[in-house]
Amino acid sequence: MIDRYVTDLGSRLRGSRKQVRDLLTETRDSLTDATEAHVGSGLTEQEAQQRAVEEFGPVREIANEYQAELAVAYGTRTLIWLAIVLPLMHMAWEYGRMLLIGPWQDFGSVPPAWYLFIAKANDLTSGIASGVALVALVLGRVLARKYDTRLVAKAGAAIALTAVGAVLLGNLSIILATAHLDVARLLQSSPMTVATAITWVVIVRLGLLARRCLSCATIVA
Repeated sequence: MIDRYVTDLGSRLRGSRKQVRDLLTETRDSLTDATEAHVGSGLTEQEAQQRAVEEFGPVREIANEYQAELAVAYGTRTLIWLAIVLPLMHMAWEYGRMLLIGPWQDFGSVPPAWYLFIAKANDLTSGIASGVALVALVLGRVLARKYDTRLVAKAGAAIALTAVGAVLLGNLSIILATAHLDVARLLQSSPMTVATAITWVVIVRLGLLARRCLSCATIVA
């Protein structure tokens, strides 16, 4: 009966595998301890397991509570990644551009105002997204003590997904703008082309984390 309960509970949970495994281990240990206590009071093994399961609570109710914890934890990890990786990635790319390509003036002429506007907006996007993720991380810890963790988890997931979307849009805009202005600029340096590809891989990875974060939060009933 304990095995069936734990298996059913595990099938309803989504999140970090390690955290799910830890929660299921704690559940099994609690049910086992409760069973031993009931056996010691005179119940049979089967009766003791049934009593322990009943006392622990319905699977759906416990799964909802656990899933809320998992969603908040996954959201926290995603926001931490956003707050740290985005500014580091942007600084590394800009340093590489200055080192291998040089400032815009080195292209022979100053780019038009509209291009510089897009470039500046793209620069700001990573910083703003990182800052928003950091603020959401801090506020989330405070709000989780006062409000429903389900709501906090969904809000954190939505913020993470929006932040990644903004960074993705910023990078796509500067690439399209550069291609429109002078496609040759996209091929100025092989190392920077590789760096750009790596940047996109990181952004996609962060996007997948944010999407899974939203999935974990959304399935909380």
